[in-house]
Amino acid sequence: MKVLDRLECIVQPIDLELYVGMHQQALQRIAIRDADDWPVLACSMVIGCPVWTEDADFFGAGVATWTTDRVELYFAE
Repeated sequence: MKVLDRLECIVQPIDLELYVGMHQQALQRIAIRDADDWPVLACSMVIGCPVWTEDADFFGAGVATWTTDRVELYFAE
């Protein structure tokens, strides 16, 4: 939780209007694994950033993924 609390200054919420247009494309990419994850994938596609995740639902969805251990290494530098 300490790490997440420190991210508050750089993590910003994204308004639905910015990513809802990617709904169908994101759903096509992730529905087989977990359709509920489409908003995260759509946001990643719109703003061009990787997804921080510990599951494999985003693998093969066309976006980069980072696991917590990789994020920790990044911030440790």
